[in-house]
Amino acid sequence: MPARTGQQYVEELDRRKIEVWIHGEKVEGKISEHPAFRNIVRSLAELYDLQHQPDLRDEMTYVSPLTGERVGMSFLIPKTREDLEKRRKMMKRWADHSGGMMGRSPDYLNSALMACAAAADFFAEDDPRYGENIRNYYHYVRENDLSLTHTLIHPQANRSVSASKQKDPFLAARIVEKNSKGVVIRGARMLATLGGVTDEIMVFPSTLLKAGKEDDPYAFAFAIPCDTPGLKFLCRESFDYGKTPFDHPLGAQFEEIDSVVIFDDVLVPWDRIFMLGNAEIGNRLYRETNAVVHMAHQVVIKNVAKTEFILGVLAKMVDMVQIDRFQHVQEKLAEVIIVLEAMRAFLRASEVDAEIDRWGMMTPDFGPLNAARNYYPRIYPRIAEIVQQLGASGLMAIPTEADFKGDLRPEIDRYLQAAKAEAEERVKLFRLAWDIGVSAFGGRQVLYERFFFGDPVRMAGALYQSYDKRPYMEKVDRFLERAGMRAQDRTEVG
Repeated sequence: MPARTGQQYVEELDRRKIEVWIHGEKVEGKISEHPAFRNIVRSLAELYDLQHQPDLRDEMTYVSPLTGERVGMSFLIPKTREDLEKRRKMMKRWADHSGGMMGRSPDYLNSALMACAAAADFFAEDDPRYGENIRNYYHYVRENDLSLTHTLIHPQANRSVSASKQKDPFLAARIVEKNSKGVVIRGARMLATLGGVTDEIMVFPSTLLKAGKEDDPYAFAFAIPCDTPGLKFLCRESFDYGKTPFDHPLGAQFEEIDSVVIFDDVLVPWDRIFMLGNAEIGNRLYRETNAVVHMAHQVVIKNVAKTEFILGVLAKMVDMVQIDRFQHVQEKLAEVIIVLEAMRAFLRASEVDAEIDRWGMMTPDFGPLNAARNYYPRIYPRIAEIVQQLGASGLMAIPTEADFKGDLRPEIDRYLQAAKAEAEERVKLFRLAWDIGVSAFGGRQVLYERFFFGDPVRMAGALYQSYDKRPYMEKVDRFLERAGMRAQDRTEVG
């Protein structure tokens, strides 16, 4: 099957009998029709449909070297800087569709899988079969245009000890047994975004595993269909409250849902295993395959789209109510502009300085991307705060679509007009701003961005430890040495 249409994605999703629990109930029937999932399924379908717009075909897809069919551009293994540009344009198109509000659109994990497949020899270090497995899986997902979710981290029970030291050794998902058919997994993992509305799930190791034998049972990498027996998705409350896009412009379209993944003695076939029982290999995986680099590349593209979108909302707000002349307003918008230009610069620098890695991939420079993925989680809460500050009480004076159809419409039109807009246009815009900075959906976006790649403090520590500071220290040494020589010269002259 070549690149899918939206309808094909929905039909395949409904065909699978994925065990999904939400609001205390197991989802029965077609998940595409369930109130908590139907709108995000529709939005994902729209992304797939973009692949089939005649004017976007060459931007969104490329010709598979295996079948000659057109497949999604996010699967392309880049060999040149031009390939990176092709990937960026495709991913930016998808990100723009949601205003950057879908953090786990399919291209995110497509990028991770692509990088892992290119680095298949890394997985073969553990077992030659695993290298073949990851390469075959990549081809399977690419040629069928499957959607993926993933889960990485252990449940937050006692965070002062490792998974092997918990009271319940099967609290965190771990190996139960190995048999002729595969490996049995029992326990739980967090936190699968889009859990329940994708075809398959990638289960990869946490980067926090100790490289000791006691953690080996918790170290594995595999991928299985989401309807595998014993696999369950326990979803949080949905922030899609069944409102219209007028009332909840973002929550009614892009609520991705997050879920705890429960493995109730799930059998993982041998041909779906990429790494097993080796914490040392697991801890090297992301860095040595460069998967984290290509994932970060996709994320920074998404962040550019998100910042552009929010800047547009803010600019329209201040123009609509004519507060753009005030310096404190200009200062706040300038903060967002600076973030946008910084993210663009990080992205451009990463591509300009890209190099071929040991696996033959053209890989973006991780330095700028690493800086970006440390910067954005810290600055995004400030962007949401600026939305609140500039929207002020206007973010509370937001009657619903039903109010505009009710008896008070004349009063609403009179009292909620703006300097440059009628009441309905103003309320639509301010409801959008509310959904960015105030609503449950907006609050989840802030939390999501804060912890997108993990604990910000740990990430900062990792950046510090991995960053090569020697050239700059040596520069200071040369300066001090030069200064000392000049001082000596003056003494001798005196």
